[in-house]
Amino acid sequence: MELHQLRYFCAVARTGSFTRAAAEEGVAQPSLSQQIVKLELTLGAKLFDRLSRSVQLTEYGRTLLPQALAILREVNEARSTLESLRRGVAGNLSVGCIPTITPYFLAPRLSGFAERFPDVELRLMEETTPKLVELLQAGKLDLAVVGLPVNSPGMLCAELFREPIWVAVGKGHRLAANTHVKLSELRGEKMLLLKEGHCFRDDALRICSRARMPFHPMFETDQFSSIFPMVATGLGITLAPKMAASTAGECRLLPLERETFRRVGYIRVRRHVRGAAQIAFVKWLREQCFGAREK
Repeated sequence: MELHQLRYFCAVARTGSFTRAAAEEGVAQPSLSQQIVKLELTLGAKLFDRLSRSVQLTEYGRTLLPQALAILREVNEARSTLESLRRGVAGNLSVGCIPTITPYFLAPRLSGFAERFPDVELRLMEETTPKLVELLQAGKLDLAVVGLPVNSPGMLCAELFREPIWVAVGKGHRLAANTHVKLSELRGEKMLLLKEGHCFRDDALRICSRARMPFHPMFETDQFSSIFPMVATGLGITLAPKMAASTAGECRLLPLERETFRRVGYIRVRRHVRGAAQIAFVKWLREQCFGAREK
Protein backbone atom coordinates (compact mmCIF):
# COMPACT_ATOMS: atom_id res chain seq x y z
CA MET A 1 0.00 0.00 0.00
CA GLU A 2 1.44 3.37 -1.03
CA LEU A 3 0.51 6.92 -0.06
CA HIS A 4 -0.36 8.02 -3.57
CA GLN A 5 -2.77 5.08 -3.85
CA LEU A 6 -4.54 6.21 -0.69
CA ARG A 7 -4.63 9.77 -2.03
CA TYR A 8 -6.19 8.59 -5.30
CA PHE A 9 -8.66 6.42 -3.38
CA CYS A 10 -9.79 9.41 -1.27
CA ALA A 11 -10.09 11.61 -4.37
CA VAL A 12 -12.37 9.07 -6.11
CA ALA A 13 -14.45 8.69 -2.94
CA ARG A 14 -14.79 12.48 -2.67
CA THR A 15 -15.65 13.17 -6.34
CA GLY A 16 -17.56 10.00 -7.15
CA SER A 17 -15.70 9.76 -10.44
CA PHE A 18 -12.37 8.33 -11.66
CA THR A 19 -12.23 11.04 -14.33
CA ARG A 20 -12.80 13.96 -11.95
CA ALA A 21 -10.42 12.47 -9.39
CA ALA A 22 -7.69 12.12 -12.02
CA ALA A 23 -8.15 15.75 -13.10
CA GLU A 24 -8.00 16.89 -9.48
CA GLU A 25 -4.83 14.90 -8.82
CA GLY A 26 -3.20 15.91 -12.10
CA VAL A 27 -2.71 12.36 -13.44
CA ALA A 28 -4.05 10.44 -16.41
CA GLN A 29 -7.30 8.62 -15.68
CA PRO A 30 -5.97 5.17 -16.74
CA SER A 31 -2.99 5.57 -14.39
CA LEU A 32 -5.24 6.47 -11.48
CA SER A 33 -7.57 3.54 -12.21
CA GLN A 34 -4.58 1.19 -12.36
CA GLN A 35 -3.36 2.36 -8.95
CA ILE A 36 -6.82 1.82 -7.43
CA VAL A 37 -6.85 -1.73 -8.83
CA LYS A 38 -3.40 -2.35 -7.32
CA LEU A 39 -4.64 -1.06 -3.97
CA GLU A 40 -7.64 -3.39 -4.14
CA LEU A 41 -5.38 -6.32 -4.95
CA THR A 42 -3.07 -5.43 -2.06
CA LEU A 43 -5.98 -5.26 0.37
CA GLY A 44 -7.79 -8.23 -1.12
CA ALA A 45 -11.06 -6.31 -1.25
CA LYS A 46 -13.13 -4.40 -3.80
CA LEU A 47 -13.30 -0.73 -2.75
CA PHE A 48 -15.68 0.66 -5.38
CA ASP A 49 -18.74 -0.45 -7.27
CA ARG A 50 -18.23 0.78 -10.84
CA LEU A 51 -21.60 2.04 -12.12
CA SER A 52 -22.44 3.35 -15.59
CA ARG A 53 -22.07 7.05 -14.72
CA SER A 54 -20.45 7.06 -11.31
CA VAL A 55 -18.70 4.97 -8.68
CA GLN A 56 -19.79 4.20 -5.14
CA LEU A 57 -17.86 2.95 -2.14
CA THR A 58 -18.38 -0.65 -1.15
CA GLU A 59 -18.64 -1.67 2.49
CA TYR A 60 -14.86 -2.23 2.45
CA GLY A 61 -14.32 1.20 0.89
CA ARG A 62 -16.49 2.91 3.50
CA THR A 63 -14.47 1.21 6.23
CA LEU A 64 -11.13 2.22 4.70
CA LEU A 65 -12.01 5.86 3.95
CA PRO A 66 -11.74 7.42 7.45
CA GLN A 67 -8.51 5.54 8.11
CA ALA A 68 -7.04 6.61 4.76
CA LEU A 69 -7.97 10.24 5.45
CA ALA A 70 -6.36 10.03 8.90
CA ILE A 71 -3.13 8.61 7.42
CA LEU A 72 -2.92 11.37 4.81
CA ARG A 73 -3.58 14.05 7.43
CA GLU A 74 -0.83 12.66 9.66
CA VAL A 75 1.64 12.62 6.77
CA ASN A 76 0.76 16.20 5.77
CA GLU A 77 1.05 17.30 9.38
CA ALA A 78 4.47 15.70 9.76
CA ARG A 79 5.71 17.38 6.59
CA SER A 80 4.33 20.75 7.70
CA THR A 81 5.84 20.46 11.16
CA LEU A 82 9.30 19.53 9.88
CA GLU A 83 9.17 22.29 7.27
CA SER A 84 8.17 24.83 9.92
CA LEU A 85 11.02 23.77 12.20
CA ARG A 86 13.47 24.00 9.34
CA ARG A 87 12.38 27.32 7.88
CA GLY A 88 10.50 29.18 10.62
CA VAL A 89 7.33 30.93 9.41
CA ALA A 90 7.51 29.58 5.89
CA GLY A 91 6.23 26.80 3.69
CA ASN A 92 2.88 26.08 2.07
CA LEU A 93 -0.45 27.11 3.60
CA SER A 94 -3.81 26.26 2.03
CA VAL A 95 -6.79 28.28 3.24
CA GLY A 96 -10.42 27.87 2.25
CA CYS A 97 -13.15 30.49 2.47
CA ILE A 98 -16.85 30.76 1.65
CA PRO A 99 -18.11 33.14 -1.10
CA THR A 100 -19.95 35.41 1.37
CA ILE A 101 -16.67 36.20 3.17
CA THR A 102 -13.88 35.99 0.56
CA PRO A 103 -14.51 39.19 -1.47
CA TYR A 104 -15.62 41.36 1.44
CA PHE A 105 -13.33 40.40 4.31
CA LEU A 106 -10.45 38.13 3.36
CA ALA A 107 -9.36 39.11 -0.16
CA PRO A 108 -8.89 42.85 0.58
CA ARG A 109 -6.60 42.03 3.51
CA LEU A 110 -4.49 39.13 2.22
CA SER A 111 -1.75 41.32 0.76
CA GLY A 112 -0.95 42.40 4.34
CA PHE A 113 -0.33 38.80 5.35
CA ALA A 114 1.83 38.20 2.26
CA GLU A 115 3.95 41.27 3.04
CA ARG A 116 4.45 40.23 6.66
CA PHE A 117 5.27 36.60 5.85
CA PRO A 118 6.88 36.57 2.38
CA ASP A 119 8.23 33.03 2.82
CA VAL A 120 4.73 31.53 3.20
CA GLU A 121 3.32 30.17 -0.05
CA LEU A 122 -0.38 30.91 0.46
CA ARG A 123 -3.08 29.20 -1.61
CA LEU A 124 -6.69 30.37 -1.26
CA MET A 125 -9.70 28.31 -2.35
CA GLU A 126 -13.32 29.50 -2.39
CA GLU A 127 -16.05 26.90 -1.91
CA THR A 128 -19.24 26.23 0.02
CA THR A 129 -18.89 24.96 3.58
CA PRO A 130 -19.68 21.26 2.86
CA LYS A 131 -16.99 21.18 0.16
CA LEU A 132 -14.46 22.93 2.41
CA VAL A 133 -15.09 20.35 5.14
CA GLU A 134 -14.42 17.57 2.61
CA LEU A 135 -11.16 19.21 1.56
CA LEU A 136 -10.07 19.68 5.18
CA GLN A 137 -10.78 16.04 5.93
CA ALA A 138 -8.84 15.01 2.84
CA GLY A 139 -5.83 17.05 3.91
CA LYS A 140 -6.19 19.44 0.95
CA LEU A 141 -6.67 22.48 3.20
CA ASP A 142 -5.09 23.59 6.47
CA LEU A 143 -8.02 25.69 7.67
CA ALA A 144 -11.12 27.43 6.35
CA VAL A 145 -12.93 30.67 7.16
CA VAL A 146 -16.67 29.99 7.31
CA GLY A 147 -19.94 30.79 9.00
CA LEU A 148 -20.45 28.93 12.27
CA PRO A 149 -21.49 26.53 13.60
CA VAL A 150 -20.15 23.63 11.55
CA ASN A 151 -21.24 20.29 12.91
CA SER A 152 -18.73 17.79 11.59
CA PRO A 153 -16.86 15.12 13.59
CA GLY A 154 -13.20 15.86 14.15
CA MET A 155 -13.49 19.57 13.34
CA LEU A 156 -12.33 22.29 15.68
CA CYS A 157 -14.36 25.52 15.36
CA ALA A 158 -13.20 28.92 16.64
CA GLU A 159 -15.28 32.09 16.44
CA LEU A 160 -13.58 35.24 15.15
CA PHE A 161 -16.39 37.82 15.24
CA ARG A 162 -20.12 38.33 14.87
CA GLU A 163 -21.48 40.32 11.95
CA PRO A 164 -24.91 41.97 11.58
CA ILE A 165 -27.27 40.63 8.92
CA TRP A 166 -29.11 43.42 7.12
CA VAL A 167 -32.04 43.67 4.72
CA ALA A 168 -31.32 44.87 1.18
CA VAL A 169 -34.13 46.61 -0.73
CA GLY A 170 -34.37 48.72 -3.86
CA LYS A 171 -34.37 52.49 -3.45
CA GLY A 172 -37.99 52.61 -4.56
CA HIS A 173 -39.12 49.91 -2.13
CA ARG A 174 -41.72 50.70 0.55
CA LEU A 175 -39.10 50.05 3.27
CA ALA A 176 -36.31 52.13 1.69
CA ALA A 177 -37.02 55.23 3.80
CA ASN A 178 -36.89 53.28 7.08
CA THR A 179 -33.99 53.53 9.51
CA HIS A 180 -34.50 49.86 10.44
CA VAL A 181 -36.79 46.95 9.55
CA LYS A 182 -39.04 44.90 11.79
CA LEU A 183 -39.20 41.16 11.16
CA SER A 184 -42.94 41.42 10.68
CA GLU A 185 -42.36 43.84 7.77
CA LEU A 186 -40.66 41.08 5.79
CA ARG A 187 -43.88 39.11 5.43
CA GLY A 188 -45.29 39.05 1.94
CA GLU A 189 -41.97 39.97 0.33
CA LYS A 190 -40.27 37.96 -2.42
CA MET A 191 -36.93 36.82 -1.03
CA LEU A 192 -33.88 36.26 -3.24
CA LEU A 193 -31.34 33.93 -1.66
CA LEU A 194 -28.13 32.02 -2.24
CA LYS A 195 -28.37 28.39 -3.34
CA GLU A 196 -28.40 25.41 -1.00
CA GLY A 197 -24.95 24.60 0.37
CA HIS A 198 -24.19 28.20 1.36
CA CYS A 199 -24.21 28.58 5.14
CA PHE A 200 -25.48 32.16 4.82
CA ARG A 201 -28.63 30.77 3.19
CA ASP A 202 -29.26 28.84 6.40
CA ASP A 203 -28.86 32.08 8.40
CA ALA A 204 -31.34 33.82 6.09
CA LEU A 205 -33.88 31.01 6.30
CA ARG A 206 -33.72 31.11 10.10
CA ILE A 207 -34.62 34.81 9.95
CA CYS A 208 -37.48 34.05 7.56
CA SER A 209 -38.73 31.45 10.01
CA ARG A 210 -38.57 33.91 12.91
CA ALA A 211 -40.50 36.42 10.80
CA ARG A 212 -43.09 33.70 10.03
CA MET A 213 -42.37 34.44 6.42
CA PRO A 214 -42.99 31.52 4.04
CA PHE A 215 -40.09 31.23 1.61
CA HIS A 216 -40.95 30.77 -2.06
CA PRO A 217 -37.69 30.70 -4.04
CA MET A 218 -37.95 33.13 -6.94
CA PHE A 219 -34.24 33.32 -7.72
CA GLU A 220 -31.25 31.48 -6.27
CA THR A 221 -27.58 31.95 -7.13
CA ASP A 222 -24.05 31.55 -5.76
CA GLN A 223 -23.15 35.25 -5.54
CA PHE A 224 -24.60 38.44 -4.06
CA SER A 225 -23.26 40.19 -7.17
CA SER A 226 -26.13 38.53 -9.06
CA ILE A 227 -28.74 39.20 -6.37
CA PHE A 228 -28.15 42.91 -5.71
CA PRO A 229 -28.99 44.12 -9.28
CA MET A 230 -32.31 42.24 -9.14
CA VAL A 231 -33.10 43.73 -5.74
CA ALA A 232 -32.27 47.19 -7.09
CA THR A 233 -34.87 46.81 -9.86
CA GLY A 234 -37.58 45.83 -7.38
CA LEU A 235 -37.84 42.11 -8.19
CA GLY A 236 -37.51 41.18 -4.52
CA ILE A 237 -35.47 41.75 -1.38
CA THR A 238 -32.61 39.86 0.20
CA LEU A 239 -30.77 39.37 3.47
CA ALA A 240 -27.05 40.12 3.28
CA PRO A 241 -24.04 40.41 5.59
CA LYS A 242 -23.16 43.97 6.54
CA MET A 243 -19.67 43.56 5.03
CA ALA A 244 -21.29 43.27 1.58
CA ALA A 245 -22.71 46.82 1.79
CA SER A 246 -19.92 48.33 -0.33
CA THR A 247 -20.94 46.14 -3.29
CA ALA A 248 -24.72 46.59 -2.95
CA GLY A 249 -24.83 49.16 -5.78
CA GLU A 250 -28.27 50.78 -6.07
CA CYS A 251 -29.68 48.84 -3.10
CA ARG A 252 -30.38 50.25 0.34
CA LEU A 253 -29.14 48.10 3.25
CA LEU A 254 -31.11 48.43 6.47
CA PRO A 255 -30.48 46.90 9.90
CA LEU A 256 -33.13 44.71 11.50
CA GLU A 257 -34.87 46.18 14.54
CA ARG A 258 -33.78 43.23 16.65
CA GLU A 259 -30.13 43.05 15.63
CA THR A 260 -29.37 39.69 14.06
CA PHE A 261 -25.89 38.30 13.57
CA ARG A 262 -24.03 35.58 11.80
CA ARG A 263 -21.01 34.02 13.48
CA VAL A 264 -17.79 34.09 11.45
CA GLY A 265 -14.88 31.86 12.39
CA TYR A 266 -12.41 29.30 11.19
CA ILE A 267 -12.41 25.52 11.23
CA ARG A 268 -9.61 23.01 11.03
CA VAL A 269 -9.14 19.32 11.62
CA ARG A 270 -8.54 18.75 15.31
CA ARG A 271 -4.87 17.89 15.73
CA HIS A 272 -2.12 18.33 18.32
CA VAL A 273 0.57 19.98 16.19
CA ARG A 274 0.17 22.88 13.79
CA GLY A 275 2.76 24.39 11.49
CA ALA A 276 4.23 27.83 12.14
CA ALA A 277 2.58 29.22 8.99
CA GLN A 278 -0.87 28.14 10.17
CA ILE A 279 -0.30 29.55 13.66
CA ALA A 280 0.88 32.86 12.16
CA PHE A 281 -2.13 33.03 9.84
CA VAL A 282 -4.61 32.49 12.68
CA LYS A 283 -2.90 35.18 14.77
CA TRP A 284 -2.98 37.57 11.80
CA LEU A 285 -6.63 36.66 11.14
CA ARG A 286 -7.62 37.55 14.70
CA GLU A 287 -5.85 40.92 14.33
CA GLN A 288 -7.97 41.70 11.26
CA CYS A 289 -11.17 40.95 13.15
CA PHE A 290 -10.88 44.02 15.37
CA GLY A 291 -11.50 46.12 12.29
CA ALA A 292 -14.35 43.84 11.19
CA ARG A 293 -16.07 44.27 14.57
CA GLU A 294 -15.82 48.06 14.40
CA LYS A 295 -17.20 48.49 10.86
